[in-house]
Amino acid sequence: MVGADEPRYAQIAREMLERHDWVVPVLYGKPWLEKPILYYWEAMLSYSVFGVSDWAARLPVACDATAMILAVYFFARRFRRGAQLDAALILATMAAVVGFGRAASTDMPLAATFSIGMLAWITWYQTGAARWLAAFYVMMALGTLAKGPVAPFLAAAVICIFSLIRRDWRLVVRTLWIPGLLLFLAVALPWYVAVQIRVPEFFRIFILEHNLARYGSDLYRHTQPFWYYIPVLLLGLMPWTVIAIAGLVRGLRGRWSSRTQRQAAARPAQADFRVILIIWAVFPVVFFSLSGSKLPGYILPTIPAWALLATDWLYEKLSSRQRANPVLLVGHSLVACTLLATALLSQYVIYRLTPSAEAYLVAGLVSGAVFVGASIMLLMRGLRVIRLATLLPVVAGLIFLIRVGGPALERSESARPVANELRQLRATGKVAGLGIRRELEYGLAYYLNQPVSMYDRGEIPTDEHTLVVRKGREADLASVLGGRRAVLLGSSDQRIGIYAVEGRK
Repeated sequence: MVGADEPRYAQIAREMLERHDWVVPVLYGKPWLEKPILYYWEAMLSYSVFGVSDWAARLPVACDATAMILAVYFFARRFRRGAQLDAALILATMAAVVGFGRAASTDMPLAATFSIGMLAWITWYQTGAARWLAAFYVMMALGTLAKGPVAPFLAAAVICIFSLIRRDWRLVVRTLWIPGLLLFLAVALPWYVAVQIRVPEFFRIFILEHNLARYGSDLYRHTQPFWYYIPVLLLGLMPWTVIAIAGLVRGLRGRWSSRTQRQAAARPAQADFRVILIIWAVFPVVFFSLSGSKLPGYILPTIPAWALLATDWLYEKLSSRQRANPVLLVGHSLVACTLLATALLSQYVIYRLTPSAEAYLVAGLVSGAVFVGASIMLLMRGLRVIRLATLLPVVAGLIFLIRVGGPALERSESARPVANELRQLRATGKVAGLGIRRELEYGLAYYLNQPVSMYDRGEIPTDEHTLVVRKGREADLASVLGGRRAVLLGSSDQRIGIYAVEGRK
C-alpha cells in the first residue's frame, strides 16, 4: 500500500467487517463519511473469502477495471466489429488504467460503473432496447454508491449537451424513463437512507463538505492551476496519447467538414457515436478543471471514451486501408518508448535521485533501439502491426516496473517495511508518531491494525508506547516528553527513528 488513501480505505473495510456493520464506514471506531459504500462492500467480500491483505484489498478494484475493459470489448464488437480486441487492449494498457486498476481506492469503481453505464446508454440510443436503458440506470446507481452524485451528474451533462447539439430535447425526456428512475432509487437510495438514520451528520459531511465544498473551494488543500488536467490526461492516455488525440481531432474536424457532414447524413448513427464520445471525453476534463480541488483520479471516467476515440480512428484507417501520417506513427512509437525509458529509470525517480550516466545510457540505448524498431515496423507495414509495436515496449516496461520499481516503491514510500521493523523490534504495542507523513500514519495504522497517535495533534499517550520520529525532529523530543525517557531502538530506510517511550510517572 502506498499513499494515504489505500491503507485508510483498506482499514475501513476491515473494521466494518470486524464489526459486522455493512452500513456505516468506520475508521478507528468512528464514522468516516468522506466516501460512499461500494468499495468497502467489495473489499469486505474480498476479505471474507481471502482474508485481510494488500492483495485482497486491491482485488475488487482490479475486478472493476477488468469489467470496464470487457464492457468496452463487447461494445466495440457490436458497433466496431473487428476492432474489439484493439479497443480492449488500448484501454487496458493506458497508464491511467494500469495505475488506478492497482490502487485500493474509489476512483476505479466510479470510472467502471460510470463507463459501463454510458456504454449501455449509447447502446440504448442506437438500438432502442429498453434493457440497455435499465442497465444504464443500475450502473449510475452503483456509481452513486461508488463516489456520490458525480456519476449521474456527469451522465446527465453528457446527454444534455448531446441533445443540445442534435437539437432534440425529446431525447432527454425519453431518457427520463420512469422504470429506470425507480431502478436507480431502488439500488442507490436504501444505503443513503440507512446511513443518514444511523449518522445524522452524514448529509452535511458527505454532500455539503466532500462534494459541494470540495468542488467549489480548496477545503482539502488540493489546489492546482487551471491547466492541471492537460498534462495529467496526456500522461494517463500513454502510450496511446497520439492516437487518441488523432481520434478527437478527426471527430471534431468532421463537425465542420462539408464532405464529412454529407457522410454523416448518410450514416447518422456513426456521426452520433463520435459526437457522444467527444463530449464524454472532453466535458469531465473541463468540468473538473474549474474545480477548486483537483486530484488525478477525478478524470479517470473519461479514459474509456478516449480509448474508443483511438479505436474508432484505428478502425476507420484499417477498414478503408488508408495510410496513416508517418509523423503520427513515429510520434506514437516515441511515446510508447518514452514509457519504457521511464520504467527503466523508475528506481531513481522513486528514490528522488539523479540517474547516473550509466543508467541514462542503458535506458537511452534500450528504449532508442526499441523506438527505431517500432518506427520502422510501423512505417513499412502500417497500422496492421500497431499492437505488436506498442505492446512490446509497454509490457516490457510494466514487467520491469513491477519487478524492480515495485520493491523500490515499497522501501521508500510504503509503511509495510516500517511496520515489519516495529515487529522485529517487538515494539508493536501502542504506537505514536512525531513529524511523520500522513501516508506513513495511515499505513502503520493499517499494517498494525491500530490507530497511530500523533504528537503533532497533541495526542501524547500517558503510558509506555513506541514513537516513530522523522529524522530532524529528534530535538523536539525533550520538550514534548517533559522529562520522560525515550530510548532509540532502531531506524528505517525512510529517514525515521524508532523510540521506546516510558510511561508517565
